[in-house]
Amino acid sequence: MAARKKLPARDPLADAVAGFLAALGMDAKREGLSETPERVAEAWRVFTRGYQGSAREVFSEGVFEETHGGLVIVRGIEFHSVCEHHLVPFYGRCHIGYLPDRRTAGLSKLARLVDVHARRLQVQERMTRDIANDIQTHLKPRGVAVRVEARHLCMAMRGVEQKSADVVTLSMLGAFKTDASLAEEFRAAVAAHE
Repeated sequence: MAARKKLPARDPLADAVAGFLAALGMDAKREGLSETPERVAEAWRVFTRGYQGSAREVFSEGVFEETHGGLVIVRGIEFHSVCEHHLVPFYGRCHIGYLPDRRTAGLSKLARLVDVHARRLQVQERMTRDIANDIQTHLKPRGVAVRVEARHLCMAMRGVEQKSADVVTLSMLGAFKTDASLAEEFRAAVAAHE
């Protein structure tokens, strides 16, 4: 008896994309669309890879005992995310400031943390808050400030169709909430980047 040839496993995400195209009245088998379900499935796995990461992993190494007591600011961390309400991208920059209390992180860790949060179905307000909370939890600084500026394609391509509108969200914890001069120093440093 001849061995049966094993069929490749079906990709439920690609099947869902094919169904989505069919629901739009498209022929997913036509030239130009024939490989689209697989390409879209692969792209969405990249867009949502943040679910496989965590702040604990990000800060599992590259955190140092350091006596530097001054403000640390990383400006212009670029990100892309997907709005959970319409499944349409938003993108922008994140600026992070923190006031260490004996612990600092390798600077790439902050960019990685932004990527972990951005690579999820997301809303900007929650992303901003969660980045600040993770830094507070894992580095235990005297204060954290996070500012996110983004353009939302759900706002540009549909609804009010505002193509140039920026959304700005800000989360301040610890000393940034209680010390107006520290909060202003962060704002001025971010503004100097623009």
